[in-house]
Amino acid sequence: MKKSRVIQLLGLILIGVLVGFGYHNRTQTNAGESITAVGSTALQPLVEAAGEQYSTEHTGVFINVQGGGSGTGLSQIQSGAVAIGNSDIFAEEQSGIDASKLKDHRVAVVGIAPIINKKTGVTNLTKAQLIKIFTGKITNWKAVGGKNLPIVLINRAQGSGTRKTFESYALDGRKSADSQEQDSSGLARSIVASTPGAISYVAFSYLDSSVATVTVDGVKPTEANVRNNHWKIWSYEHLYTGLHPNQLTNKFINYILSTAVQKKLVKQLGYISVHDMQVQRSATGKISTVK
Repeated sequence: MKKSRVIQLLGLILIGVLVGFGYHNRTQTNAGESITAVGSTALQPLVEAAGEQYSTEHTGVFINVQGGGSGTGLSQIQSGAVAIGNSDIFAEEQSGIDASKLKDHRVAVVGIAPIINKKTGVTNLTKAQLIKIFTGKITNWKAVGGKNLPIVLINRAQGSGTRKTFESYALDGRKSADSQEQDSSGLARSIVASTPGAISYVAFSYLDSSVATVTVDGVKPTEANVRNNHWKIWSYEHLYTGLHPNQLTNKFINYILSTAVQKKLVKQLGYISVHDMQVQRSATGKISTVK
């Protein structure tokens, strides 16, 4: 073989090795610069939107956001399978979770509102009526001043933080009657919108004109009423991590807690900034004034 040909072949081999090495390193870099957050569908819109903004501002960083419910988020972060577990509830409230091994980052507050099909003819419910509806004691809208329509309960699935919050603060700790269950807030809203007589509950961030909301004991489900606890059906939105999250995860969480995100994106998406709350709630449900 001619000397020039040998040199060409060696050159091609060297280029191939360098390309392969570079590809390997890019793959490692991309994998090292990705964050997976799993859990609450009520929190999902905020983490997705913040993730997209963060990725735009930090080239090469990818935020992968998945639903599954708060129970899934907490179990996944406890097992170390993901970087962040999204939850509507405190880890202390979830069976099988050791909260002492997790770090809680409260990034927003979410109000949760009952939603009904627009043809029910009801605009207000007392808390007692709401409890009777969800526990199966009232089964027709006529009994609460609405149309002669059977009530169709649509619940979130077991393990949903939205469901746990609703049962704790709307139903005073009572369990909802057996009913159709949905894995996501968006799907629950869609079914209520298309099913005469249906009722469910979603985070404020999922409220739209396809469904109707109701006042409870005359109190409207508004941000202002959540801030001072006049509307009591609300929860923190938690990003749970291990006790020592890596630098990339810390940077993303600090980004969500930044003034720019809290004052703009959080509010645009229907959440309430943690900085705007006039009260605070403990894992046991105790309310105190923010000082």
